[in-house]
Amino acid sequence: MLKLYNTLTRDKEVFRPINKEKVGLYACGPTVYWYAHIGNMRSFIFSDLLHRTLSYNGYEVDFVMNITDVGHLTDDGDDGKDKMIVAMQREGKTAFEIAEFYTNSFFDDIERLNILSANTYPKATDHIEDQIKMIQKIEKNGFAYKTTDGVYFDTFKLKEYGILSGQKAEEKKAGARVDMKEKRNNTDFALWKLSDSESKRQMEWNSPWGKGFPGWHIECSAMSIKYLGQSFDIHTGGIDHVSVHHENELAQSMGANSVYHAQIWMHNEFLTVDNGKMSKSLGNLFTVKDLIDKKYDPIAFRYMVLGAHYRTKLNFTWEALEASENALFRLQDLVRDWDKPGVDTCKELEDEFMDAINNDLDTPKTLAIVWKLIDSDFSSSEKAGTLLKFNSILGLSLENYIAKPLFVSEEVNVLIKQRALVRKEKDWKKSDLIRNQIEKLGYLVEDMEDRQKLIEIRK
Repeated sequence: MLKLYNTLTRDKEVFRPINKEKVGLYACGPTVYWYAHIGNMRSFIFSDLLHRTLSYNGYEVDFVMNITDVGHLTDDGDDGKDKMIVAMQREGKTAFEIAEFYTNSFFDDIERLNILSANTYPKATDHIEDQIKMIQKIEKNGFAYKTTDGVYFDTFKLKEYGILSGQKAEEKKAGARVDMKEKRNNTDFALWKLSDSESKRQMEWNSPWGKGFPGWHIECSAMSIKYLGQSFDIHTGGIDHVSVHHENELAQSMGANSVYHAQIWMHNEFLTVDNGKMSKSLGNLFTVKDLIDKKYDPIAFRYMVLGAHYRTKLNFTWEALEASENALFRLQDLVRDWDKPGVDTCKELEDEFMDAINNDLDTPKTLAIVWKLIDSDFSSSEKAGTLLKFNSILGLSLENYIAKPLFVSEEVNVLIKQRALVRKEKDWKKSDLIRNQIEKLGYLVEDMEDRQKLIEIRK
């Protein structure tokens, strides 16, 4: 029985899909004006874990993740520059070149982290007409008004506004200190922004309200509904999206169709760095490429993320990543010597694992069960089959290591045989010299009771 925490109800609920066998899943994707950082990647690993868990539970998952290539301003209050224009000025490229480059970079990163592909990656710029039509529905239903700089959603006309964050519009207004300009209420947000003469936009379109571009929030409402229907099962994203982006998404769907487009809203907590916020100015905004440049396996970061529950804050340090990588490498080394999976598996541990993952994706407990399996007395073929099942959810790429002995060169094999002979003669000095030779060729030697075990040196 799968249970998931729903931000909308603030409760852990038994998952009951709208359709019995097929699940509609939507995740907020990247804004492609710069490289996605590891905090973003925690969110994408979370949605991947959910995707894998749903699939393992027998559901067909229709997974949609958007690509934001227009409309995301540098300020959540609908002020500032479009992030794509910021990137254009920084790099001297067109907005479309920027979007293509960083979209491809995003796909490279999720492949490195073994994140399964979504069924659909709709781009905001490919769905302008869908967004315009949804704004027109909102306007027709009396929830929109026009100003000199755009079309805005009137949050005070929607009684449900604030239901996701738990803070009503009037409560937000009481503590607000914002320049409202022509906005009626401080919580009102842009559905369509009109171009101004100074912005030098490359991404703008004609609309019933004038030439301009869509607001950030409308794209997710319009595209999720287009691909998953007016009401679908699950919407995911980072915890920072609750009070603004997702609150506004939900309002748009209510304003257009009078329904919550997602039944369950799930959010992962922040990733901090050295217990602080990530930022470029502090020099601690790391990307997957940064991890690779420092010679870390990206899957070690995935292992680290799985070590914390998605609804708890996770603090990134290089020491923590090192520890996660050491644990991952040890796991890889231990399973190489196993026999290939047989018919039988470790049913008792499988049940424990599924109880944990189906309890709101309790990954720390599942990792503990993985190590419990490693240390168990089951046959290696039983353990291999069981771990492959666990791996299909955890996504640690262990299929590349289970029952796949390390391939070594003939030179190393000769040295191993020589060392076995000198150890029989108890010539420990010569044994150590040969060990050092093997290490220079990229392998550590671990002396077992009945043999010598080679461990690949990854760094």
